[in-house]
Amino acid sequence: MMTGSFSDMDNVRDILKTAVERMSDAGAEFADARSQSVRVMGASSVNGNLRQLVEKGTGGVCLRAWSGGRWGYGTVTSFDKDSIMAAADMAVRNASGDGRSGFTLEPVTVRADVRADVRIHPDSVDPSEKVAAVLDIDKSQSIDDRIINSMGSYSEEIKDNALVNSVGSDIRWEEVRTLCRAMSVAADGGRIERYYDGPDSTLGFEVVKDLDIEATGRSTAVEAINTLSAERPPSGHLTVISDPMVSGLLAHEAMGHASEGDEITKARSFLTGAIGRKVASEVITMYDNGTVPGAHGSVPFDDEGTPSSCTKIIDEGVYTGYMHSLETASQLGFKPTGNGRAENFGKRVWVRMTNTYFGPGEWDRDELIADTKDGILCDKMVNGMEDPVGGCFEAKCLRGFLIKNGEVVKTLQSFTLTGKSVDILCSADALTKEVVLDGGMCGKGIEDWVRVSSGGPYMRAKMIVGGGQ
Repeated sequence: MMTGSFSDMDNVRDILKTAVERMSDAGAEFADARSQSVRVMGASSVNGNLRQLVEKGTGGVCLRAWSGGRWGYGTVTSFDKDSIMAAADMAVRNASGDGRSGFTLEPVTVRADVRADVRIHPDSVDPSEKVAAVLDIDKSQSIDDRIINSMGSYSEEIKDNALVNSVGSDIRWEEVRTLCRAMSVAADGGRIERYYDGPDSTLGFEVVKDLDIEATGRSTAVEAINTLSAERPPSGHLTVISDPMVSGLLAHEAMGHASEGDEITKARSFLTGAIGRKVASEVITMYDNGTVPGAHGSVPFDDEGTPSSCTKIIDEGVYTGYMHSLETASQLGFKPTGNGRAENFGKRVWVRMTNTYFGPGEWDRDELIADTKDGILCDKMVNGMEDPVGGCFEAKCLRGFLIKNGEVVKTLQSFTLTGKSVDILCSADALTKEVVLDGGMCGKGIEDWVRVSSGGPYMRAKMIVGGGQ
């Protein structure tokens, strides 16, 4: 197992600087070198029995050279100087290509050391305490014979990064992410339903310390049992109040992926050339913001050393901009936005989201329900699908509630939501004041995953509802 720490980065920074100089001397127009150490710990239990306890780590260096409009990569799973120099030579060779004319990158120069802003660093907590939390949140779900499976989980990820480049950047930063979750499966008379809950963040073990574990586990079990009596939902083009999780799925899948700069440069997005165009009702404003304190997708810098920022994607219904890496920003004539992200040091950089969400409105949740004559209120999502080319939206909701004459009258089984994203957003007429973010993993292609969050307020709009189970 390869391990590392924030202080260990001092030992490789001089090597990174030498590697960048070597790539520049060999003809690279721009070069950077990023070292990374990743440590993860996870524990899970099922029905009171510990099922998994994992601690592992990895580390290495990514060297990049830019020449003639092309990136060359070299990576090594070592912090050995000779290996890093060989990878630097490989990056320059890989960048030399077909002689096509390129464009000049415009990176910012940054010098900073940033530690994760956590109150209780996971490294300071004994693994036995983490396991105890998992078993406690599992045990607290055992409230009824109808709970046939109770699950608890805890995970942490600690990344120690260092980056230097040919314009003088010299950065170290640490990322800490902590998650604790409960999931209950209930069964009765052939019906099986589930429910889940629990926090995720870029905070430390205080996420667990501040959590009422017993209440979280118990309420998760209660909601799974309550869903056993859920009925099939209506179907058709209906009024839907999406909860923050489903609102976030719409922001992320329907508009977020289509706003990534590399989709724009390839003309693979329905939002290509859309700046200045009306794409939503005036109540809709949307952001990708990597600076939200504590949010799962927040990063101080992206994996190119660009400081994280807040990008306004939609402003009161008008489309205003894209997310960018160094390459797409230079290619399209914009400034980089801090969205050049890689799964780890061994993967290439893509334009990726951070925390993507709709801004708040002016309603309270109960007021919004009371103002809705007929509709469906969503409660949590199962999954969603992106369509950056066609601009369609598809999501599966875990469950929902039927609204009649301003009151919630029954619980609904899982259902699907579909529609053209622009049509959905143009139909939106009310948002709540409260905005909530939910963390997870975002894939691009089939192999590259990064930590993100998405969210928003409760949002009322028209969507196509598909029948339940």
